[in-house]
Amino acid sequence: MALDFSTLADSTARSPLGCHLGWQPVAITGDRASFRMSFAQHNVTVGNMVHGGAILADAAATAACWASPEAGPDSRGATIALNVNFLKAALGTDLVAEAVVVQRGGSLCVADVTVRDEAGTTVAVARATYKLSHRRS
Repeated sequence: MALDFSTLADSTARSPLGCHLGWQPVAITGDRASFRMSFAQHNVTVGNMVHGGAILADAAATAACWASPEAGPDSRGATIALNVNFLKAALGTDLVAEAVVVQRGGSLCVADVTVRDEAGTTVAVARATYKLSHRRS
């Protein structure tokens, strides 16, 4: 039984970290996911610069990897690697992270993520490798 994508979006956004950072699902479809994070003072490092660890890349990649017909209630997963390149400081702005799966294997999934500010400027790009295991009947 595959997961309902709306349930997946809700569980990601409502995780303790997602609640603290203010993640909001925008869309999740097969092999794609996007999340929004509104600017909040508790997500900054200095002044109004959004902390790099809060920029949604892992959340969006995780959701995209789970957005598969093979994923079900008994599936388990973990991020194996996350490489983020910060291109521009995100200063006092909402962010949107869009992830797309570029490769699926037996249990590994690779997703590329683009994080943009409110003006549409790319502030970071990431590549995530995620392990997603499915219980076999």
